[in-house]
Amino acid sequence: MSQTVDRARTDAGVHVDAWLATFQDALTARDAEAAAALFGADSFWRDLVAFTWNIKTVEGPAGVADMLRATLDTVDPTGFRVVEEPTEAGGVTDAWLEFETAVGRGSGHLRLKDGLAWTLLTTLDELKGHEEPTSDRRPRGAEHGAVRGRSTWLERREAEEAELGRTRQPYVVVVGGGQGGIALGARLRQLDVPTIIIDKHEKPGDAWRKRYKSLALHDPVWYDHLPYLDFPQNWPVFSTKDKIADWLQMYTTVMELNYWGSTTCTSARYDGERWEVVVERDGEEITLRPAQLVLATGVSGKPNVPSLPGRDQFAGDQHHSSAHPGPDAYKGRKAVVIGSNNSAHDICAALWEAGADVTMVQRSSTHIVRSDSLMDLGLGDLYSERALAAGVTTHKADTIFASLPYRIMHQFQKPVYDAIRERDADYYARLEKAGFELDYGDDDSGLFMKYLRRGSGYYIDVGASELVADGSIALARGAVRELTETEVVLVDGTRLEADLVVYATGYGSMNGWAADLISQEVADRVGKVWGLGSDTTKDPGPWEGEQRNMWKPTRQEALWFHGGNLHQSRYYSLYLALQLKARCENIPTPVYGLQEVHHTS
Repeated sequence: MSQTVDRARTDAGVHVDAWLATFQDALTARDAEAAAALFGADSFWRDLVAFTWNIKTVEGPAGVADMLRATLDTVDPTGFRVVEEPTEAGGVTDAWLEFETAVGRGSGHLRLKDGLAWTLLTTLDELKGHEEPTSDRRPRGAEHGAVRGRSTWLERREAEEAELGRTRQPYVVVVGGGQGGIALGARLRQLDVPTIIIDKHEKPGDAWRKRYKSLALHDPVWYDHLPYLDFPQNWPVFSTKDKIADWLQMYTTVMELNYWGSTTCTSARYDGERWEVVVERDGEEITLRPAQLVLATGVSGKPNVPSLPGRDQFAGDQHHSSAHPGPDAYKGRKAVVIGSNNSAHDICAALWEAGADVTMVQRSSTHIVRSDSLMDLGLGDLYSERALAAGVTTHKADTIFASLPYRIMHQFQKPVYDAIRERDADYYARLEKAGFELDYGDDDSGLFMKYLRRGSGYYIDVGASELVADGSIALARGAVRELTETEVVLVDGTRLEADLVVYATGYGSMNGWAADLISQEVADRVGKVWGLGSDTTKDPGPWEGEQRNMWKPTRQEALWFHGGNLHQSRYYSLYLALQLKARCENIPTPVYGLQEVHHTS
């Protein structure tokens, strides 16, 4: 934990100290109403596990009071204090905090406006008595001295691999061995929670390694670090799929994760105390009995493949974008890619480079943002060399982002995308002239809000949009009516000759995996996964305030969902791991504000 600042106070520091002292007095007195009175009418307290054993945002004094009445006695929060000198700009005072609870230590961020709290973030960082073995708590490793019959580090590791899942059961099984499952597994390893990660692919990273060859991250390296082990300083800004695959494989090895490759989960059933998870590993059926089950299958669920008339008659190749093998076999052939988001653009560009005749079918509007503009205006202040030079570490950037409540995040995002639209006005005009239908989100708040709300509907342009604008990639607009033996036919009667059809048509909700592995009843009990309830396109209301069912307790006991991009996998894996560790150690975890279910898919 950081050390409290001890130097001459600025006016901002004096104001924050006074607010924190009054706030702490109210908490100590268990006076929820007095604490709530320190919050403005339009205010937000976002808590990551510290107070609520949940990921929860409450709004306004009434919401704060309700949460505190329910949690104060068990949380027993103490020691709220600043860890660096607060700053003031534009009438808002920013302060970085730390505090303790009955069972843990936490940190946070406070914004004051007109003397009252506007936003407060509180996060649980570690559990007392169960701290990670880092820094001065790191393990000794080699044992000095002479010990008869000693076992080496490798022998102990091999014994663990042989026992876990056989003679000794894991506490957690993570289904899905991509970046999400691996990041969570690393956190749980450091917290000494026996965990097995299972994945259908043979090796860690294969989910990337086996995708089409042009696949690459569109997010920059500073945004994509995994827990504990940053990418090297000479790592490329944008990682190709094979480099990410190799990094995940290396990371799994050096973090000593219990990773079962070539393993498929065939069913799971909860008996009220433990799960019965049946897996097939290298042809052998094994039954695991974990207490907790985590589905870490990414931000998306099962691939959406449209049921089109004539699919069984089409003579060429057809597959979902997730199964696309790459462009090499399609030189000189006609390819039709149905969809106009990230995967569609990437695949179209790669097919064009390989010499295919490519047509993109745009069925609905898409938000496009040039990578350079996004890196500069959208991410540069938080995730870049510029940010690091200004003292904004990855963790500090993550915390700043987490401190912005979803209810008002669009207000911070809209000016960014207004500036991008102004900077790239000529670029957007050329796309529209080519017939491409653009949008900037339902409220012009751009890419990240689209991602949080629906997980789709955008493309970070790394080159394909220029091919659309100049006609190198042909563009067709409208829904698909049917396939014939050699054509894709749109509802307006347009006929597109095709040797290849790629369905870049997205994915369903993650609870589709729960339906397949457990039951439809459990999937419906959990409800829709992802989205905020913003009542925008593909994100139906009512307002939820947090990502549905992600990284927090669900309506199915002992079932969790983990995923998202590399940034989210890194950041939120800590809070999910702490929730699991607390349960593993029988620490009481009374959940405040368990999410209601309004949608089942």
